[in-house]
Amino acid sequence: MLQPPVTIPIVFVQGMLSGVRARGDDAPICIDTALQDAGIAPALLDAPGARVTAEQYVALFALLMERLDDEALCFLSRRLRYGSFALMTRATMGAPTLEVALRRVARTFSLLQDDLEMVLLHEGPLAGFGLRVQGMPSAPLNFLHELMLRVYWRLFAWLHGGRLTARRFDFGFEQPPYAARYNKVFPAPLQFGQPLSAVWFDASALATPIRRDARAMRDFLAAAPAHVILPPLGELAVSARVRTVLQQHRPAWADLATAARSLHMSVSTLQRHLATEGTSFQSLKDQLRRDVAIVRLNTSTVPLAALAEELGFSDSAAFQRAFKTWTGGAPGSYRRRPGPDPEA
Repeated sequence: MLQPPVTIPIVFVQGMLSGVRARGDDAPICIDTALQDAGIAPALLDAPGARVTAEQYVALFALLMERLDDEALCFLSRRLRYGSFALMTRATMGAPTLEVALRRVARTFSLLQDDLEMVLLHEGPLAGFGLRVQGMPSAPLNFLHELMLRVYWRLFAWLHGGRLTARRFDFGFEQPPYAARYNKVFPAPLQFGQPLSAVWFDASALATPIRRDARAMRDFLAAAPAHVILPPLGELAVSARVRTVLQQHRPAWADLATAARSLHMSVSTLQRHLATEGTSFQSLKDQLRRDVAIVRLNTSTVPLAALAEELGFSDSAAFQRAFKTWTGGAPGSYRRRPGPDPEA
């Protein structure tokens, strides 16, 4: 069974491009061209509620890194050249424990650029790694912090054995207006306005033996960048399991009682779990319908009436009203535009 589709808020695309945009007329690439080549309509950048598919987000990230020859996307004074992450990953080969691997990554990181320092942290029963800014300009660097935290947290989680539960995320900037959208990207308590950005986990994890071999490392790097920049699947969260049930029952769209039975829970227990996770059954259903609609609009020529029926709406007009509520725009703005004729 396919995983439920994932879409990404446009604010994270804007963040990804903010280093390039800050260069102004000196920008090394054309942003509109990069967006179009990744299958993203440039006009979506100006639509606050817009979203892109996970595939488009990953494609844009990979395309930018390659064309800029910079894995830090123009945020740092010295390029983090394409292949730097692979080099840091390979530096962990043979490390006996997660702590040694972390220190090796931090050391290699310091050799490749001058603006950020990666440091090992301890705080009572917690340990972690932090990113300390070294004399960089005071311009907003939110996306750089966000990117580095999630990329290296996912690397260390993989080295740990696939699951390194974050206990807290600290951010070295004030809470941004879009912080409510962090819940899937950074699934732990958040603290803003901290001295440095950091990921915290149980200190006992530092002693975990590293058992990743060369073949596993090749597979991990081959799966990047998707594996390190997309939100983790969160298989254990009840909300993620509800999304999977809804996906499995498409196009019938399971109701609350059916979902509860599928998860071997009472309706009240399921509702209580979802409330604890800050969501509801109807919200999850609408989010999945939104994500399915965005993916289908980007990857097919399905008529709106047929898509409306597929998503459980009474007619095309009802679907279009709901879609505008979800994204702020019309379904037509998500249609993939045909590229130029290569023979022209």
